[in-house]
Amino acid sequence: MSSTQSIRTIKTTCPYCGVGCGVKATVSASGAVRIAGDEDHPSNFGRLCSKGSALADVLVPEGRLRMPQIGGQDVSWDAALHAVASRFKAVIAEHGPDATAFYVSGQLLTEDYYIANKLMKGYIGSANIDTNSRLCMASSVAGHKRAFGEDIVPGTYEDFDHADLVVLTGSNFAWCHPVLHQRLMAAKAARPELMIVAIDPRKTATTQQADMHLDLAPGSDVALFQGLLRWLSDNGHDDSGFIAGHTQGLSKALAACDDFSIAQVARRTQLPAHTLAQFYALFAKTEKTVTVYSQGVNQAADGTDRVGAIINCHLFTGRIGRPGMGPFSITGQPNAMGGREVGGLANQLACHMDLENPQHRATARAFWGAPHMPGKAGLKAVDLFDAVASGKVKAIWIMATNPVDSLPNADKVRRALETCETVVVSDVTTDTDTAKLADILLPAMAWGEKNGTVTNSERRISRQRRLKNATGEARADWDIMCDVARRMGWSEAFDFSSEVEIFREYAAMTAFDNDGSRGLDLSALADVTAEAYDALEPVQWPVVKGKAPGGRLFENGGFYTPSRRANFIVPAQAAAQPRTLDLPFTLNTGRIRDQWHSMTRTGLSATLSQHLAEPFVEIHPEDARQAGIKDASLAEISSRTGSVIVRALVTPRQRRGSVFVPMHWTDQFASNGRVDALVAPQTDPFSGQPALKSTAVYVQPYAAQWHGFAVLRHRPQSLPGRYWAIAPVHGGWRLECAGQGALGQSYEAFLEAIRQGQQPIRYDDAQGGQHRAAIFAGDTLAAALFFSKTLVGVSRQWASSLLDPDRDEMPSSLHILAGRAASDQTDQGAIVCACMNVGINTIRAAAGRASDVDSIGACTGAGTNCGSCRGEIKQILEDLRADKNAIQTAVGG
Repeated sequence: MSSTQSIRTIKTTCPYCGVGCGVKATVSASGAVRIAGDEDHPSNFGRLCSKGSALADVLVPEGRLRMPQIGGQDVSWDAALHAVASRFKAVIAEHGPDATAFYVSGQLLTEDYYIANKLMKGYIGSANIDTNSRLCMASSVAGHKRAFGEDIVPGTYEDFDHADLVVLTGSNFAWCHPVLHQRLMAAKAARPELMIVAIDPRKTATTQQADMHLDLAPGSDVALFQGLLRWLSDNGHDDSGFIAGHTQGLSKALAACDDFSIAQVARRTQLPAHTLAQFYALFAKTEKTVTVYSQGVNQAADGTDRVGAIINCHLFTGRIGRPGMGPFSITGQPNAMGGREVGGLANQLACHMDLENPQHRATARAFWGAPHMPGKAGLKAVDLFDAVASGKVKAIWIMATNPVDSLPNADKVRRALETCETVVVSDVTTDTDTAKLADILLPAMAWGEKNGTVTNSERRISRQRRLKNATGEARADWDIMCDVARRMGWSEAFDFSSEVEIFREYAAMTAFDNDGSRGLDLSALADVTAEAYDALEPVQWPVVKGKAPGGRLFENGGFYTPSRRANFIVPAQAAAQPRTLDLPFTLNTGRIRDQWHSMTRTGLSATLSQHLAEPFVEIHPEDARQAGIKDASLAEISSRTGSVIVRALVTPRQRRGSVFVPMHWTDQFASNGRVDALVAPQTDPFSGQPALKSTAVYVQPYAAQWHGFAVLRHRPQSLPGRYWAIAPVHGGWRLECAGQGALGQSYEAFLEAIRQGQQPIRYDDAQGGQHRAAIFAGDTLAAALFFSKTLVGVSRQWASSLLDPDRDEMPSSLHILAGRAASDQTDQGAIVCACMNVGINTIRAAAGRASDVDSIGACTGAGTNCGSCRGEIKQILEDLRADKNAIQTAVGG
């Protein structure tokens, strides 16, 4: 067989956000993988974001967990699974099923999720199974169920192509869902009359590309949409036919809007009254309106009410289920929707049935032949780990997630797992902060090794397909759980040997005792053959025999409440959490463009670490001045539950009185960057979702006595200073560090630790507070160190490029110690476009012949792939124009 014939192209689905992009993976005979977008997949039509484009970077064996472990020692699968089964059985026998728990993840495939739910709720007999989707989409689930009677997203991605107004609220769409954002921007380019409104307290890459930015006060979202509902009512913009025929509860909802005149909303949101009036009028006159919402809506103590307030406005105007209109929840994880379908939350049953509904419990029990079925909801994520901390839950199995970093009050979660009797973790690595606390650690297959299905934000089921063999002895999550279930005595119910068998059972369950009372129906797939499952094309549910699959829902009513009418919601009048004199700032957390969750996967990619390599805090210039914080200095942020040290990014993009810190950094990549250690465990009363965007904090300078930067061929075992942040680069690592104590002593200690017998080339100016060194192994640079009493003035991108194995030539030692390129060499500066590897200096140089973002793309390639950097490029151009105008004004003066 020739090498050409050995090449395979496999269609699969991206494992990152809820857009659910199709991926084409070309696998060579050697096992090397090349990634491209799938032009035929209806979610992305071939486009990928920076993270999706870099998927081949993370298919590496380094750091993978290869064998089961008990107490940190490798054991056989037989020993590990026996230990899991026997420990869970012992706890159940002595303390009852509610002393056990599962904590699962939107990274699981639907087949994994289904088995976890069936095992815990149907056979162990507890509802203590919750998921990290509780942290991102639970308020949307609760909002849908309150309004529609079932957790259903009514629209499709095609609505972006048809809409005349798209409202983006609580979503940095350009960074968090870049492929959908580019679809929206393409629609805008084709129809410039399409209006985009971005609602966000921060100025972001999304707001920079919107027609209108409403920078409302944090926590005032309900007031904004309550005011909109009142304005629509006062000005006669109701769809009376839709309201009369398909809804209920309007009079109470309108009565609850009495206190939301434009003047009152202006006071609560801190938006000008004329801006509110402009937005309200635009919404009123534009029939084809889509309101997209995500974590900024959901991750709040009133998140469910925010969802309800948005849906109210669409029900009132009849803008639901038709082309180009509707409320649209965009999920955060690749299978958050699939997990919701099979009952991954502690208050759900599989197939959109309710745990506390006796009829639904009877249906699930009959279908599963379940010996046990809990009669009440289980513990939601925050309460679940509180129960672990108190000893109420004595055995917990955590799968494909990292709660020690992602849950609020994260230090308490760590302490809870440290004291828990039995902690089982299924993951791909031993290195996560959660895996390090496992009593029993089970190697699970990673993306590229697994087979199964996921469901994206528009109800579209897609296949994830295996590209390569499992690493070591890693197994599929469903297979691990089935083996444990059999060892616990339930062999017949968990006698599955493939993913398709599980999928068929799940599809059959969606139709079981479903006479149209539930919208989730996959009955046409209940008899899918193994061959058809392997070849399954992306399909949107419902998938019912004799009907076209998917489409928009609720155009003609048909909601899933007992009356078949949608409910208008009356939001509670909850006051925003006030800041205090000792905690005067509001902390907002969220994602950045090129990283994902706790960086277990993306942290492996040098490409994805080029854009932002350190944890940071965005703070307004005036707030920074008053706090004594300078740009690029270090800041310490503290709350009642913890503290972090991060790099200060002083920017007018941030609202005064608020700060933003990304969620991604863990103890693997930073010394003090776990931002969720600061977040208060406040939750929404309906959904149990944590308020991850509104913690009161204090901000102050971190008084470092020395600073360091280094590029290193190998990651050191120990890192210097109270502050450090490390990130992969091509050929090695880059390190930022800072601490207290003597500069020279700290420098010498680190130099000695890494030089490995090599004689460094040094530059030392003790009086001036500068120490630098270059270490070579033969002709190869092993490390370069730059330590200083003040911030280190070195070109980071250029210094990192010294390790690149594809570098043509090594500069002189003099230039290495100087920390900058020679005058005849190129330094492209900090990376702006990760997809095309284009730096800020390259963009600035091109600005002399390119005046807009598209022209910059034509010159440099920046912004031409996923487009998530286009807002940043636009800002660079605007800053250059402002600098040029300032110079011309000064010269003219």
